Amino acid sequence: MQAVDLTLDVTEAAALGEHATIALTVHVPAFEALPDQPVVCFAKPGGGYSKGYYTIDLPGPAAGAQAAWHAERGWIFVSVDHLGVGSSSTHHDAGRLDYTTVAAASQAAEQEVLTRLAKGTLVEGFPAIVDPVLVGIGQSMGGCMTVIQQGRYQCYDGIGVLGYSAVHTHPPAKPGQIPITAAWIPRDTRPEEGIVANGAALAKAQLFAGTPDAGLAMGWGFFYDDVDPAVVRSDLADFPTRNGNVAAWASATLPGPVAAWCLAPGAIAPEAAAVTVPVLVALGERDVSADPKGEPRAYLSATSVDLFVCPRMGHMHNFAGTRELFWRRIETWGEWVRAMKAERSLIG
Repeated sequence: MQAVDLTLDVTEAAALGEHATIALTVHVPAFEALPDQPVVCFAKPGGGYSKGYYTIDLPGPAAGAQAAWHAERGWIFVSVDHLGVGSSSTHHDAGRLDYTTVAAASQAAEQEVLTRLAKGTLVEGFPAIVDPVLVGIGQSMGGCMTVIQQGRYQCYDGIGVLGYSAVHTHPPAKPGQIPITAAWIPRDTRPEEGIVANGAALAKAQLFAGTPDAGLAMGWGFFYDDVDPAVVRSDLADFPTRNGNVAAWASATLPGPVAAWCLAPGAIAPEAAAVTVPVLVALGERDVSADPKGEPRAYLSATSVDLFVCPRMGHMHNFAGTRELFWRRIETWGEWVRAMKAERSLIG
Protein backbone atom coordinates (compact mmCIF):
# COMPACT_ATOMS: atom_id res chain seq x y z
CA MET A 1 0.00 0.00 0.00
CA GLN A 2 1.15 3.52 -0.83
CA ALA A 3 -0.17 6.98 0.02
CA VAL A 4 0.29 9.92 -2.33
CA ASP A 5 -0.52 13.55 -1.52
CA LEU A 6 -1.75 15.73 -4.38
CA THR A 7 -2.59 19.41 -4.74
CA LEU A 8 -4.57 20.07 -7.91
CA ASP A 9 -5.40 23.37 -9.59
CA VAL A 10 -9.18 23.95 -9.78
CA THR A 11 -9.10 27.68 -10.51
CA GLU A 12 -11.23 27.42 -13.63
CA ALA A 13 -13.81 25.12 -12.08
CA ALA A 14 -14.18 27.17 -8.90
CA ALA A 15 -14.73 30.34 -10.95
CA LEU A 16 -13.83 32.64 -8.07
CA GLY A 17 -11.51 34.81 -10.14
CA GLU A 18 -8.51 33.73 -8.06
CA HIS A 19 -6.18 30.77 -7.73
CA ALA A 20 -7.86 27.74 -6.14
CA THR A 21 -6.56 24.28 -5.27
CA ILE A 22 -7.90 21.02 -3.90
CA ALA A 23 -5.74 18.78 -1.71
CA LEU A 24 -6.20 15.01 -1.83
CA THR A 25 -4.49 11.95 -0.39
CA VAL A 26 -4.67 8.81 -2.50
CA HIS A 27 -4.14 5.43 -0.84
CA VAL A 28 -3.50 2.69 -3.40
CA PRO A 29 -3.33 -1.02 -2.58
CA ALA A 30 -0.54 -3.40 -3.38
CA PHE A 31 -0.82 -4.53 -6.99
CA GLU A 32 -1.66 -8.10 -6.00
CA ALA A 33 -4.61 -6.85 -3.89
CA LEU A 34 -6.30 -5.17 -6.87
CA PRO A 35 -9.47 -6.91 -8.08
CA ASP A 36 -10.30 -7.12 -11.78
CA GLN A 37 -12.49 -4.02 -11.51
CA PRO A 38 -11.16 -1.91 -8.64
CA VAL A 39 -13.24 0.40 -6.49
CA VAL A 40 -12.15 4.04 -6.47
CA CYS A 41 -13.66 5.75 -3.45
CA PHE A 42 -13.72 9.54 -3.01
CA ALA A 43 -14.24 10.49 0.64
CA LYS A 44 -15.13 13.93 1.97
CA PRO A 45 -14.96 15.08 5.62
CA GLY A 46 -17.50 16.87 7.76
CA GLY A 47 -17.61 20.52 8.75
CA GLY A 48 -14.70 21.43 11.01
CA TYR A 49 -12.70 18.40 9.87
CA SER A 50 -10.18 17.67 7.10
CA LYS A 51 -9.17 14.68 5.01
CA GLY A 52 -7.12 13.61 8.01
CA TYR A 53 -10.41 12.27 9.39
CA TYR A 54 -9.92 9.39 6.93
CA THR A 55 -6.13 9.16 6.73
CA ILE A 56 -5.17 9.29 10.43
CA ASP A 57 -5.54 6.61 13.10
CA LEU A 58 -7.84 8.75 15.24
CA PRO A 59 -7.78 8.59 19.04
CA GLY A 60 -10.39 6.34 20.57
CA PRO A 61 -10.92 2.83 21.94
CA ALA A 62 -10.14 1.17 18.58
CA ALA A 63 -7.26 1.50 16.12
CA GLY A 64 -6.77 2.09 12.44
CA ALA A 65 -7.40 4.69 9.74
CA GLN A 66 -10.25 4.21 7.29
CA ALA A 67 -8.27 5.06 4.16
CA ALA A 68 -5.58 2.47 4.91
CA TRP A 69 -8.16 -0.14 5.98
CA HIS A 70 -9.96 0.00 2.63
CA ALA A 71 -6.73 0.20 0.61
CA GLU A 72 -5.39 -2.91 2.31
CA ARG A 73 -8.50 -4.69 1.00
CA GLY A 74 -8.06 -3.56 -2.58
CA TRP A 75 -9.79 -0.18 -2.78
CA ILE A 76 -8.19 2.96 -4.18
CA PHE A 77 -9.22 5.42 -1.49
CA VAL A 78 -9.05 9.16 -2.20
CA SER A 79 -9.49 11.52 0.76
CA VAL A 80 -10.54 15.01 -0.36
CA ASP A 81 -10.35 18.38 1.36
CA HIS A 82 -13.24 20.60 0.28
CA LEU A 83 -12.36 23.96 -1.20
CA GLY A 84 -11.69 26.28 1.74
CA VAL A 85 -10.87 23.40 4.08
CA GLY A 86 -7.69 21.82 5.46
CA SER A 87 -4.84 21.71 2.95
CA SER A 88 -6.96 22.96 0.04
CA SER A 89 -6.76 26.69 -0.66
CA THR A 90 -8.34 28.64 2.20
CA HIS A 91 -7.62 32.26 1.28
CA HIS A 92 -11.04 32.66 -0.34
CA ASP A 93 -13.95 34.65 1.03
CA ALA A 94 -15.73 31.85 2.91
CA GLY A 95 -19.08 33.48 2.12
CA ARG A 96 -18.59 32.67 -1.58
CA LEU A 97 -18.03 28.96 -1.01
CA ASP A 98 -21.54 27.73 -1.75
CA TYR A 99 -22.82 24.36 -2.97
CA THR A 100 -22.10 25.17 -6.62
CA THR A 101 -18.53 26.36 -6.09
CA VAL A 102 -17.47 23.66 -3.64
CA ALA A 103 -19.01 20.84 -5.70
CA ALA A 104 -17.48 22.10 -8.94
CA ALA A 105 -14.02 22.28 -7.38
CA SER A 106 -14.20 18.75 -5.97
CA GLN A 107 -15.58 17.39 -9.23
CA ALA A 108 -12.73 18.89 -11.23
CA ALA A 109 -10.09 17.51 -8.87
CA GLU A 110 -11.64 14.05 -8.79
CA GLN A 111 -11.86 13.89 -12.56
CA GLU A 112 -8.16 14.73 -12.76
CA VAL A 113 -7.38 11.86 -10.37
CA LEU A 114 -9.39 9.49 -12.56
CA THR A 115 -7.60 10.75 -15.68
CA ARG A 116 -4.21 10.08 -14.10
CA LEU A 117 -5.35 6.64 -12.95
CA ALA A 118 -6.52 5.81 -16.47
CA LYS A 119 -3.16 6.89 -17.91
CA GLY A 120 -1.20 5.03 -15.24
CA THR A 121 0.56 8.24 -14.18
CA LEU A 122 -0.86 8.76 -10.68
CA VAL A 123 1.62 6.50 -8.87
CA GLU A 124 4.87 5.28 -10.36
CA GLY A 125 4.66 1.59 -11.20
CA PHE A 126 0.90 1.40 -10.56
CA PRO A 127 -1.14 -0.04 -13.47
CA ALA A 128 -3.63 1.99 -15.47
CA ILE A 129 -7.12 1.80 -13.99
CA VAL A 130 -9.86 2.07 -16.62
CA ASP A 131 -13.60 1.93 -15.89
CA PRO A 132 -13.38 1.34 -12.12
CA VAL A 133 -16.36 1.18 -9.78
CA LEU A 134 -16.74 4.77 -8.57
CA VAL A 135 -17.99 5.33 -5.04
CA GLY A 136 -18.48 8.64 -3.27
CA ILE A 137 -18.79 8.79 0.50
CA GLY A 138 -18.96 11.70 2.90
CA GLN A 139 -19.35 12.19 6.63
CA SER A 140 -21.70 14.92 7.92
CA MET A 141 -21.20 18.01 5.72
CA GLY A 142 -19.16 15.76 3.45
CA GLY A 143 -22.25 13.58 3.03
CA CYS A 144 -24.21 16.67 2.08
CA MET A 145 -21.66 17.58 -0.59
CA THR A 146 -21.49 13.99 -1.87
CA VAL A 147 -25.23 14.10 -2.53
CA ILE A 148 -24.94 17.55 -4.14
CA GLN A 149 -22.13 16.36 -6.41
CA GLN A 150 -23.95 13.18 -7.42
CA GLY A 151 -27.24 14.95 -8.03
CA ARG A 152 -25.59 17.49 -10.30
CA TYR A 153 -22.87 15.49 -12.06
CA GLN A 154 -24.01 11.84 -11.77
CA CYS A 155 -20.34 11.08 -11.15
CA TYR A 156 -20.47 7.96 -8.95
CA ASP A 157 -21.83 4.44 -9.29
CA GLY A 158 -23.02 4.62 -5.67
CA ILE A 159 -22.90 7.05 -2.75
CA GLY A 160 -22.49 6.51 0.98
CA VAL A 161 -24.11 9.25 3.05
CA LEU A 162 -22.51 8.90 6.48
CA GLY A 163 -23.90 10.85 9.40
CA TYR A 164 -25.97 13.24 7.30
CA SER A 165 -29.70 13.41 6.71
CA ALA A 166 -31.15 14.44 3.37
CA VAL A 167 -34.45 14.96 5.23
CA HIS A 168 -33.32 16.95 8.27
CA THR A 169 -29.89 17.01 9.90
CA HIS A 170 -30.10 17.99 13.56
CA PRO A 171 -27.40 17.61 16.25
CA PRO A 172 -28.81 15.74 19.27
CA ALA A 173 -28.31 16.81 22.87
CA LYS A 174 -27.81 14.53 25.84
CA PRO A 175 -31.15 13.53 27.38
CA GLY A 176 -32.04 16.04 30.08
CA GLN A 177 -29.93 18.80 28.57
CA ILE A 178 -31.21 21.82 26.68
CA PRO A 179 -31.94 20.82 23.06
CA ILE A 180 -29.62 22.25 20.44
CA THR A 181 -31.39 24.70 18.14
CA ALA A 182 -29.73 25.37 14.81
CA ALA A 183 -30.66 28.17 12.44
CA TRP A 184 -32.49 27.09 9.29
CA ILE A 185 -30.87 29.29 6.67
CA PRO A 186 -32.50 29.15 3.19
CA ARG A 187 -30.06 28.16 0.47
CA ASP A 188 -30.86 31.24 -1.61
CA THR A 189 -29.45 33.53 1.10
CA ARG A 190 -26.04 34.17 2.62
CA PRO A 191 -25.48 33.45 6.32
CA GLU A 192 -24.41 37.04 6.97
CA GLU A 193 -27.83 38.30 5.81
CA GLY A 194 -29.39 36.90 8.97
CA ILE A 195 -32.39 35.39 7.17
CA VAL A 196 -33.64 32.29 8.96
CA ALA A 197 -36.74 30.18 8.49
CA ASN A 198 -37.11 29.28 12.17
CA GLY A 199 -36.60 32.71 13.69
CA ALA A 200 -39.32 32.28 16.32
CA ALA A 201 -37.80 29.03 17.58
CA LEU A 202 -34.35 30.59 17.71
CA ALA A 203 -35.67 33.52 19.70
CA LYS A 204 -37.09 31.17 22.34
CA ALA A 205 -34.13 28.78 22.46
CA GLN A 206 -31.18 29.07 24.77
CA LEU A 207 -28.29 29.12 22.33
CA PHE A 208 -24.62 28.54 23.02
CA ALA A 209 -23.48 30.15 19.78
CA GLY A 210 -20.43 32.35 20.17
CA THR A 211 -19.41 30.90 23.55
CA PRO A 212 -16.75 28.28 24.41
CA ASP A 213 -19.57 25.84 25.22
CA ALA A 214 -21.05 25.92 21.71
CA GLY A 215 -19.01 22.97 20.49
CA LEU A 216 -19.07 21.08 23.78
CA ALA A 217 -22.87 20.99 23.67
CA MET A 218 -22.48 18.60 20.72
CA GLY A 219 -20.15 16.25 22.59
CA TRP A 220 -22.71 13.63 23.64
CA GLY A 221 -23.98 13.22 20.08
CA PHE A 222 -20.57 13.40 18.43
CA PHE A 223 -18.70 10.87 20.58
CA TYR A 224 -19.83 7.69 22.32
CA ASP A 225 -19.09 7.18 26.01
CA ASP A 226 -15.98 5.07 25.42
CA VAL A 227 -14.08 7.98 23.84
CA ASP A 228 -11.77 9.74 26.30
CA PRO A 229 -13.49 12.94 27.56
CA ALA A 230 -10.17 14.76 27.09
CA VAL A 231 -10.33 13.98 23.37
CA VAL A 232 -13.90 15.24 23.20
CA ARG A 233 -13.01 18.48 24.96
CA SER A 234 -9.91 19.16 22.87
CA ASP A 235 -11.86 18.53 19.66
CA LEU A 236 -15.00 20.50 20.44
CA ALA A 237 -13.97 23.34 22.77
CA ASP A 238 -13.97 26.55 20.73
CA PHE A 239 -15.11 24.55 17.69
CA PRO A 240 -13.96 24.74 14.92
CA THR A 241 -10.93 26.96 15.66
CA ARG A 242 -10.14 24.91 18.82
CA ASN A 243 -8.24 27.74 20.52
CA GLY A 244 -5.60 27.53 17.81
CA ASN A 245 -4.77 23.89 18.59
CA VAL A 246 -6.15 22.35 15.41
CA ALA A 247 -5.37 18.64 15.14
CA ALA A 248 -4.26 17.06 11.88
CA TRP A 249 -7.75 15.59 11.38
CA ALA A 250 -9.45 18.96 11.90
CA SER A 251 -9.96 22.20 10.02
CA ALA A 252 -10.41 25.66 11.48
CA THR A 253 -12.01 26.90 8.27
CA LEU A 254 -15.39 26.11 6.71
CA PRO A 255 -17.18 26.88 3.44
CA GLY A 256 -19.63 29.30 5.07
CA PRO A 257 -22.86 28.87 3.07
CA VAL A 258 -22.47 25.09 2.84
CA ALA A 259 -22.02 24.73 6.61
CA ALA A 260 -25.02 26.97 7.25
CA TRP A 261 -27.42 25.66 4.62
CA CYS A 262 -26.88 21.95 5.26
CA LEU A 263 -28.77 22.03 8.59
CA ALA A 264 -32.08 23.28 7.19
CA PRO A 265 -34.80 20.65 6.61
CA GLY A 266 -34.85 19.55 2.98
CA ALA A 267 -31.71 21.56 2.24
CA ILE A 268 -30.56 19.19 -0.51
CA ALA A 269 -33.92 17.74 -1.55
CA PRO A 270 -33.55 18.38 -5.33
CA GLU A 271 -30.14 16.73 -5.56
CA ALA A 272 -31.13 13.80 -3.32
CA ALA A 273 -34.20 13.13 -5.43
CA ALA A 274 -32.02 13.15 -8.56
CA VAL A 275 -29.70 10.37 -7.33
CA THR A 276 -30.29 7.29 -9.50
CA VAL A 277 -27.58 4.98 -8.09
CA PRO A 278 -27.48 2.84 -4.92
CA VAL A 279 -27.33 4.80 -1.67
CA LEU A 280 -26.01 3.72 1.72
CA VAL A 281 -27.25 5.80 4.65
CA ALA A 282 -24.97 4.90 7.55
CA LEU A 283 -25.31 6.42 10.99
CA GLY A 284 -24.00 5.98 14.48
CA GLU A 285 -26.26 4.99 17.36
CA ARG A 286 -26.10 8.68 18.29
CA ASP A 287 -26.23 10.76 15.16
CA VAL A 288 -27.87 13.67 13.42
CA SER A 289 -30.83 12.19 11.56
CA ALA A 290 -34.13 13.20 13.12
CA ASP A 291 -35.77 10.10 11.57
CA PRO A 292 -33.27 7.45 10.38
CA LYS A 293 -35.91 5.08 8.99
CA GLY A 294 -37.41 7.94 6.99
CA GLU A 295 -34.19 8.60 5.05
CA PRO A 296 -35.05 6.44 1.99
CA ARG A 297 -37.90 8.75 1.01
CA ALA A 298 -35.38 11.50 0.17
CA TYR A 299 -33.83 9.39 -2.60
CA LEU A 300 -36.84 9.12 -4.87
CA SER A 301 -34.94 7.91 -7.96
CA ALA A 302 -32.31 5.68 -6.35
CA THR A 303 -32.12 2.04 -7.39
CA SER A 304 -31.69 1.03 -3.73
CA VAL A 305 -31.34 2.69 -0.35
CA ASP A 306 -29.69 0.76 2.48
CA LEU A 307 -29.78 1.91 6.11
CA PHE A 308 -27.20 0.95 8.72
CA VAL A 309 -27.13 2.21 12.32
CA CYS A 310 -23.86 1.24 13.97
CA PRO A 311 -23.99 0.42 17.69
CA ARG A 312 -21.87 2.21 20.30
CA MET A 313 -20.99 4.99 17.88
CA GLY A 314 -21.51 8.73 17.88
CA HIS A 315 -21.66 11.10 14.94
CA MET A 316 -17.86 11.12 14.54
CA HIS A 317 -17.74 7.53 13.37
CA ASN A 318 -14.00 7.11 12.93
CA PHE A 319 -13.28 7.80 16.61
CA ALA A 320 -15.58 4.99 17.75
CA GLY A 321 -14.65 1.61 19.17
CA THR A 322 -16.90 0.05 16.52
CA ARG A 323 -15.26 1.89 13.61
CA GLU A 324 -14.18 -1.30 11.83
CA LEU A 325 -17.74 -2.66 11.90
CA PHE A 326 -18.80 0.56 10.20
CA TRP A 327 -16.11 0.22 7.54
CA ARG A 328 -17.06 -3.40 6.91
CA ARG A 329 -20.62 -2.33 6.20
CA ILE A 330 -19.35 0.20 3.67
CA GLU A 331 -17.15 -2.46 2.06
CA THR A 332 -20.08 -4.90 1.81
CA TRP A 333 -22.26 -2.23 0.26
CA GLY A 334 -19.45 -1.44 -2.21
CA GLU A 335 -19.74 -4.99 -3.53
CA TRP A 336 -23.44 -4.38 -4.16
CA VAL A 337 -22.54 -1.22 -6.10
CA ARG A 338 -20.12 -3.32 -8.15
CA ALA A 339 -22.89 -5.83 -8.93
CA MET A 340 -25.30 -3.08 -9.93
CA LYS A 341 -22.73 -1.51 -12.25
CA ALA A 342 -22.13 -4.87 -13.92
CA GLU A 343 -25.87 -5.37 -14.39
CA ARG A 344 -26.25 -1.94 -15.94
CA SER A 345 -23.38 -2.71 -18.32
CA LEU A 346 -25.15 -5.84 -19.49
CA ILE A 347 -28.39 -3.94 -20.07
CA GLY A 348 -26.53 -1.19 -21.88
